[in-house]
Amino acid sequence: MADRRFLDWPFFEPRHRELASALNAWSETHLPVDHTDVDAACRGLVQRLGEDGWLAHSAVDPDKPGAIDVRSLCLIRETLARHDGLADFSFAMQGLGAGALSLFGTPEQQELLRRTRSGQAIAAFALSEARSGSDVANIETSARAEADGYVLNGEKMWISNGGIADLYVVFARTGEAPGAKGISAFIVTGDNPGLEIAERIEVIAPHPLARLRFNDCRIPREALIGEAGHGFKVGMATLDVFRATVGAAALGFARRALDETVARARERELFGATLADLQLVQGHVADMAVAIDAAALLVYRAAWVKDAGAPRVSREAAMAKLFATEQAQRVIDKAVQIHGGDGVRRGCVVESLYREIRALRIYEGASDVQKVIIARDALAQ
Repeated sequence: MADRRFLDWPFFEPRHRELASALNAWSETHLPVDHTDVDAACRGLVQRLGEDGWLAHSAVDPDKPGAIDVRSLCLIRETLARHDGLADFSFAMQGLGAGALSLFGTPEQQELLRRTRSGQAIAAFALSEARSGSDVANIETSARAEADGYVLNGEKMWISNGGIADLYVVFARTGEAPGAKGISAFIVTGDNPGLEIAERIEVIAPHPLARLRFNDCRIPREALIGEAGHGFKVGMATLDVFRATVGAAALGFARRALDETVARARERELFGATLADLQLVQGHVADMAVAIDAAALLVYRAAWVKDAGAPRVSREAAMAKLFATEQAQRVIDKAVQIHGGDGVRRGCVVESLYREIRALRIYEGASDVQKVIIARDALAQ
């Protein structure tokens, strides 16, 4: 079992400790799942996470409006990632995909959250395009206003849950002003005849991804989230909540890598002693443990600051995501090295972690983008 002493830190309340313990017990019973059919696995995970109440933490309750508890999001992502990367993915996308509705949706729009929170509907966040990943203000997908609604045209790329989602939050250019001020956010249902799954994308870790194409995709005026031209604000506020949780997922992967490394070091013999007896290996294990605790401090600081009422945590979330994902990559690389040949054998836990961690340094703002955010904040002081 991973080191759980961090739960005694002052960032957490008793309910958070209870949540972490209960989810860990659930995960030991239900995870990992079979990844052979990724689409089916994700559908099954969303359904089970919803039925057993875990997705209730992914979005606001329409009956009890309030803020999303980011510490709970982070604890859930860390725990699920430690047991099964696909389970973490399934939970995370329900939150991110429906995040705009939690933060900016009308009461009528937030009725959709009943379905995402219960696992009856799969959500997706359609922001990235082939030529505008990190540069959100450069998106080209357009939404033309008409008397009864909007008509969307264009493509979205690297969309998680693309092809299996029941609802997409789509960002498109409505043209109120140049750049970021001319973007709006919309709800598009997965069965809309103007939405085409142009391509399914396979990546090194098994996740459902797709390129979406909108061909005169008609949506009602009620599909607009927030105000026209405020889509950039909607998108950035959503990422502000969920970006620190990416660091939490990285923490989960890193903790599992350390657990696997410690077990390996205790049982593997080399030169007449166990790996654990070798000072060089002890040094690696120490580096891994320090990196994990340092990353956890940044992740849960960001979550605590947001839960304490800060309107924006761009700086704290950027630091948490940058440090936690970069350090998790290093921790897992050390784990692979200490496992030797087994570390690159398909089916070995650290081999799957090595494939899982890489994307976290890219999505929801690549590491270099996080450095820009942090530097701009520091220079502005």
